[in-house]
Amino acid sequence: TTVLTMQLSEDVEQVSENPTDEVEGEMEDHEDTSSVILPDGELGPSAPYLRFSKTCLKNVFSVILLFIYLLLMAVAVFLVYQTIADFREKLKHPVMSVSYKEVSLYDAPGIAFYPGKARLLSCKHHYYDHIPPLINPGQPGDIECTTQRINYTDPFTNQTMKYALVVQGPRDVKKKELVFLQFHLNGTDQDFSAIDYLLFSSFQEFINSPEKAEFMKDCESSYSSWKFSGGFRTWVKMSLVKTKEEDGSETVEFKQETSVVNYIDQRTKPRGDQLFFVVFEWKDPFIQTVQDIITANPWNMIALLCGIFLALFKAADFAKLSVKWMIKIRKRHLKRRSQVMNHIS
Repeated sequence: TTVLTMQLSEDVEQVSENPTDEVEGEMEDHEDTSSVILPDGELGPSAPYLRFSKTCLKNVFSVILLFIYLLLMAVAVFLVYQTIADFREKLKHPVMSVSYKEVSLYDAPGIAFYPGKARLLSCKHHYYDHIPPLINPGQPGDIECTTQRINYTDPFTNQTMKYALVVQGPRDVKKKELVFLQFHLNGTDQDFSAIDYLLFSSFQEFINSPEKAEFMKDCESSYSSWKFSGGFRTWVKMSLVKTKEEDGSETVEFKQETSVVNYIDQRTKPRGDQLFFVVFEWKDPFIQTVQDIITANPWNMIALLCGIFLALFKAADFAKLSVKWMIKIRKRHLKRRSQVMNHIS
């Protein structure tokens, strides 16, 4: 009995001297046991590693998916910004649109001549580009055109009086209607002789205008003027250009192509006078309309933004579900580990 008592007291002293060693040994046993026990209570040498590898792969895959959808969200945000920036840029810089409208009859334009000392000898309408030979060049002939004479003050100086002879231009473009005019200048003290003229859009508006002088002043301020020289036949082919402004108003201008042919004076006696010949004809039956259009379509932009925002919401929803799933997997893993620890305890 005395010997047994001595051995127990020695064992107690050893335990009291090394208490941490026992705790560490127990924890190592618990960890070893937890690495062996499965959630279902079954033991196996390779099951813990297999479970750990599956969980790790799932977590890595979830993180990769999360980063991919964050990248897609960043791309969608960039597309939204770029779309809005492009739309604003297109609003600031409209594109010029040109369209052509075919007509059979034009509104007869007005042709305002500034002959000075020159005199109108003849004026006729011809068709199908046929101009018969002159019978008595330099002599007064038939004036079959509708003409109007008008005096008004110069719109740029308001002091000089100007004299204009306004003639009705051609209308029928399909029949190639043209107006042929002949002027005569008895003498000039200048080295070069020419007659100025300008074109305006409607002769009928000029006739119906109560203030024809003001009408001509406005035309001279708005339209460009040209010249044709003496001793030649000048062929003018006109085309009409309409421009629609931003405020809805419409302006009209003429483009013209001219060709000059030398006139061979076959009169018997040499003369010091000058003869002027000019032909006005429409170039083609197309009226050119120019307007500024905005290529940015707000409905297309709205549809694109809706699609991008829908993708953003879907991506955000998927990212939220991915985070919830990762948290759930983590909680399940901790719960199983605590169950294993409790089982070991």
